[in-house]
Amino acid sequence: MTGQDRRALVVRGGWPGHAPVEATELFAPFLKESGFDVTTTETLEVYADAEFMVGVDLVVQSWTMGEILPDEMRGLRRAVASGTGFAGWHGGVVDSFRMATDYLQMVGGQFAAHAHDLVRHTVEIVPGRADHPIVAGLGTIDLFSEQYWVLTDSASDVLATTTIPPRGDDPWHEPVVCPAVWTRRWGAGKIFVCTEGHQLADLEVPEIRAILERGLLWASR
Repeated sequence: MTGQDRRALVVRGGWPGHAPVEATELFAPFLKESGFDVTTTETLEVYADAEFMVGVDLVVQSWTMGEILPDEMRGLRRAVASGTGFAGWHGGVVDSFRMATDYLQMVGGQFAAHAHDLVRHTVEIVPGRADHPIVAGLGTIDLFSEQYWVLTDSASDVLATTTIPPRGDDPWHEPVVCPAVWTRRWGAGKIFVCTEGHQLADLEVPEIRAILERGLLWASR
């Protein structure tokens, strides 16, 4: 693809522990090479700018915790429902705006805990979704990083999961399976989420990088 014929908005900020600037910069060249004109902002005010948002084909958000104002939330939901794609990874998308229930409903998953802090774990492709373009050709992914316990619902298309086993004095008694990669339809818009990506090194793991790059393209208008 030559030239920029789509618009991507990168929104980054919040808790600095997830390195939102460095993490999103890893994907800026890919977005540009894929034909996106990329705008980057470190404020949520852009979500309330209806005139700007109507021309955005993809929002890539990396904003852990923090608060979102009502007009910003309404603007984001309106844009996605109208066809703007929404995508992100780890706390930048599933641990954003903990008190904003309208946001949690749209994204379809909320970080609840990392049960064992940094831990070796696997991400398993859901067998019945192995032909989805985001995960096609990928097998089990082995990682040493945070493993997210996620609260979710049935409106998402789960492409990969991770299993959190009980150990020692853990208060749960059976392995807990949580979604690790999912997509979601919201009005005319598409949403892509990957819960991995705590460390910059995680984003460079070839399989995770492939999932993220494919997911960004899939979600775009």
